[in-house]
Amino acid sequence: MSHYKIKCRKCGIVLKETYCAFCEHCKDALLVTDYREAQFTESDKSGVWRFNWLPVHDPAFNQPGPVVYKSEGLSKQLGLEGLYIAFNGYWPEKGAMITTCTFKEFEAAVVLQNARSGGIEGMVVASAGNTARAFAHLSTVTGFPVIIIVPRMCLFEMWYLEESLRIPTLALEDGDYSDAIDLARRISLDLGYPFEGGVKNIAKRDGLGIVMLEAVSKMGRLPDRYVQAVGSGTGAIAAWEMAGRFLRDGRYGWKAPVLHLAQNLPFAPMVKAWNKGSRRLFAKDLNPELIEKITTRVISTRYPAYSVQGGVYDALVATRGRMYGIENDEVFAAMDLFERAEGIDIVPAAGVAVAALQEAVREKHIEKNDIILLNITGGGEKRLRQDMSTHRVKPIFISKNISDQEIKELKCTLLKTGS
Repeated sequence: MSHYKIKCRKCGIVLKETYCAFCEHCKDALLVTDYREAQFTESDKSGVWRFNWLPVHDPAFNQPGPVVYKSEGLSKQLGLEGLYIAFNGYWPEKGAMITTCTFKEFEAAVVLQNARSGGIEGMVVASAGNTARAFAHLSTVTGFPVIIIVPRMCLFEMWYLEESLRIPTLALEDGDYSDAIDLARRISLDLGYPFEGGVKNIAKRDGLGIVMLEAVSKMGRLPDRYVQAVGSGTGAIAAWEMAGRFLRDGRYGWKAPVLHLAQNLPFAPMVKAWNKGSRRLFAKDLNPELIEKITTRVISTRYPAYSVQGGVYDALVATRGRMYGIENDEVFAAMDLFERAEGIDIVPAAGVAVAALQEAVREKHIEKNDIILLNITGGGEKRLRQDMSTHRVKPIFISKNISDQEIKELKCTLLKTGS
């Protein structure tokens, strides 16, 4: 008997034998994992697999988790007394051993293990950079085949831990992350491998929710405030969903953390919609030309999980949350501040979160005695390169307008490369 069910957040129907999909009755609602054990427990398994609220059975590989610690340096700089940092990256001196330097490694681990347990033989993944690296690494570790599709505009910032020759990667010469998602869906149909699914995949969301699991395990309670930069918003939804499980447990607090979410201006469609009180995103704010102007393209998508039932809008309403638009110069200043204060480098997306925290404190949306969880979604890349080599991605370049026949011709190359 499985230790979880998959239910529709809107109508409550239980779905059977589904990998990742919307409810067939409620096309605009996310599915959610309903775990049989209402109380949070930890086993003697290693790494993240010790948590009971994950949709996995008998994991076949070790997966280290985030390091959550109480800040001294940054908290002093900002005048905060209860700032906790979830560091997701490589910082061996602190015990952080995420060698892909991104919290997307948790989603990749849970998604791959969940897929393997469900009899899935391979997967197609769309990414703006970090997800690609995480899936490429764990594909190599586990031997589970993945096909990765990324936009060319993100290649400059991309790297793999392993040589990319055996990790089939396609780069769109003329598209962005959203175009990569569209093409991933098309290729998955021809290959017979499922599309990873993005926010629809309950394993992905629960994998990203590991940050909240680790934080509550460390802190013994839910935080009052949760701060994160968002692109699709999947990580923030995951934190909100996991917090809901802790509330139902009843031993870790009575109120969900207030979400403080941020995007990089000028491409900040969720920020602009939220500040206008709208559940609907505006077409002008989804202009792909705006993506060219931001420094954090890894958190740029024209398909964010904002309006959908159970998405970012609902999470913000439920927690009385806030959104922040962060300029490029603020991102770099925040990255520098964090490295000086805490002693480790962070990626630009994490800099967006730090800058949002600064703004929240400055505007008194966060008080000095609040218990705050700052999700540093990636860091330690400079530190990693002191210990090991990284590799540039060597993709096959294609157009977003590739024909069905060209996809069929590409199929043999992709499957051979990944074997």
